[in-house]
Amino acid sequence: MNRSTDGPADDRTAAEVADTAAAPAEVADAAVVGAGPAGLSAALYLARYNRRVLLFDTGHGRSTHHQVNHNYLGFPDGVPTVELRRLGLAQLARYPQQVRVARHRITGVRGNGADGFVLAAQQHRWRARTVLLATGVLDHFPHFPGWEPCVGRSMFWCITCDGWENRGRRVLVVGHTDAAAGEAMQLHALTDDVTLLTNSQQDGISGKFRARLRAAGIPVLHDRLRGAEAVDGRLRAVLTERGRRIALDALFSIQGATPENVLARELGLKLADTGHIVVDTEQKTSVPGVYAAGDITSLHSHQVTAAVHEGAQAASAANYFLYPPELRAD
Repeated sequence: MNRSTDGPADDRTAAEVADTAAAPAEVADAAVVGAGPAGLSAALYLARYNRRVLLFDTGHGRSTHHQVNHNYLGFPDGVPTVELRRLGLAQLARYPQQVRVARHRITGVRGNGADGFVLAAQQHRWRARTVLLATGVLDHFPHFPGWEPCVGRSMFWCITCDGWENRGRRVLVVGHTDAAAGEAMQLHALTDDVTLLTNSQQDGISGKFRARLRAAGIPVLHDRLRGAEAVDGRLRAVLTERGRRIALDALFSIQGATPENVLARELGLKLADTGHIVVDTEQKTSVPGVYAAGDITSLHSHQVTAAVHEGAQAASAANYFLYPPELRAD
C-alpha cells in the first residue's frame, strides 16, 4: 500500500514545493519520511521549534484508508483518517518557511549524525542533519476484485479501532494463526455471530485455541477466499474456493503486517525480531541522529493517538540533538 507516487504540482498545499526545490546543496534540519499521524506530528513539532523540515509524503498508507477514527480525543463523532491527515497538512501549511513537503518515495538514505544524511528518490537528492522514520507497515489484507474500497469501511484490522461499531453484527475473522483465533474470541465478546476463515493452505491454529473456539461456538473454516460481494466498499458476503458463500457485515483481517524497514536496514538500525525498529523512550534509534515513530516501532498499539505522541517525542529529541553544546543541559 505504500506505493511510489509523484503528485502533480497543481495539487500541492501551501507547504509543498516542487520536486527540485530542495537543492542538494541545501541542508534541512530534519528529514521526516512518512506523512501519517506520526510523521505529521513530528513535522509540526519541528516546525514550531523553528527547524527546517523536509516531509516526504507518498500519499499512501493506513491514514489514506476510508476509516473513521473514534478513539481520538476531541472528536465526539469520530474523524475520518483522511480528514485528520488533511487537517494535519493544512496545519503545516501555516509554517511555509519551516516545512517543505515532497511527493516522493525515498529509496535510499546514507550518512550519520556527525556528518549528516543524504536521502535519494529517483534522480533527486536531499541533505538533512537528522532523519525521522515514520514509514509504517504494509498490511496483508485479503485480495479479491474490488478489495481496496472495503478497507476502513467494512474490512478492518484492529478491534480497538472498529470493534465497538460492529457490536451484534455478522463478523468474519480472516487468519490461520492463534493470533487470529484470539481476535475471534475477543470479537465474540461484542457479537455472537463470529466465523473464522483461515484463508491459507496452512492451518496454524493450535489445539488449545481450537478448543476455545469450539467452546465459544465459533466455526473455523479451512478454506480460501476467492471473491466478495460488496457495494460502495460495504461487504455483503465473501465467496470461497470450496464454493461457500459467507454472509457478513464486517471482515477483520488478522493476516499480519510487514514493517516498512528498508531504509532502517540501510542505515544499520537495530531491529526487533519482528522487523520493527528498536527505539528508546525518546524514540531514539541505535544510530545517533536517527529517530523513528509510529507503527514502524511496535508490533502492537497501532493507534493514531500513540503515533501522534511518538512523533512529538521523536521531534523533541531530534530538536535537542540539533542544539549546539551551549544550549544543552547535559
